[in-house]
Amino acid sequence: MNVAIVGCGYIGQRRSKNLAGASLVACADLDLARALALASTVSGCAASEDWRVVVARADVDIVIVATLHDALAGITRGAILAGKHVLVEKPAARHVNELRLLPELARQHGALVHVGFNHRYHRAFQKARQLVDAGELGPLMFIRARYGHGGRVGYDREWRSRPELSGGGELIDQGVHLVDLARWFLGDFVDVGGSAHTFYWDMPVDDNAFLLLKTADKRVAFLHASCTEWKNSFSFELYGRDGKLQVDGLGGSYGVERLTWYKMLPEMGPPETMSWEYPMSDNSWLVEMQEFLEDVRLGRQPAAGLDEALAALSVVNTIYEESGYDHRA
Repeated sequence: MNVAIVGCGYIGQRRSKNLAGASLVACADLDLARALALASTVSGCAASEDWRVVVARADVDIVIVATLHDALAGITRGAILAGKHVLVEKPAARHVNELRLLPELARQHGALVHVGFNHRYHRAFQKARQLVDAGELGPLMFIRARYGHGGRVGYDREWRSRPELSGGGELIDQGVHLVDLARWFLGDFVDVGGSAHTFYWDMPVDDNAFLLLKTADKRVAFLHASCTEWKNSFSFELYGRDGKLQVDGLGGSYGVERLTWYKMLPEMGPPETMSWEYPMSDNSWLVEMQEFLEDVRLGRQPAAGLDEALAALSVVNTIYEESGYDHRA
């Protein structure tokens, strides 16, 4: 299959290195030099500063959309109308209003759309999913998770601090990954509460968000996303009646990725503990693309699709509106 990448920055470049056997035939970026630089890595790859040009190409099967948040939904819509399958980076839009009509449009045009909730494909989460599906934790009860980074000088002047581009701050950036992972394990949330706030950075978007989410059967996710963590950190704890799974680290500055299984014994007391460490390079981008290519080959709806993005964005937008950050697009 042939791929076009729209948005040739860091994420677009990373996607280009993990195409799982697909061929890169075209690149587009508002900065033509950046598109040319990425195109130069593949013989015969074309470059343009107009995404419409590459989306319209007859030899393109899949469009990867890796732009800033404000352009994600519009380019995805254009690719769907052109009859292409799409991998769009999370959060897929700034607001549910931008995304609401796309699932039906994709169905009408026979387009499969995968949303880049990449954390599902980390080795620790793939293993955790296997254990949960095998019933090792028993009925699930609740999740406690936090995700944060330390920021950097000038962070409050980057594009993420501009709501017209980003749609919000830390919650829509890293927090949406926590929301998606929590839904992946617990299901839909019908009771959404929490608070987003700007504690430190001089910007009109949130730098911390605290969420308390409940499913219809009262299972709970307690989530915290922060860019005042000072040291990059990731922790995800999944509690069942028969034990607990804990994912720590995501590699790199977040620390070695590790999954620990605390298996409750019949007599209770200290649990039986097993741990898996993944110090090798991150393969989640490759695994994610492999799954999407298989979705396309089989005509199978992606597990992380537009409906999942709508559900996660709905949670994000609710918290923003309740907290006075109504970045409605």
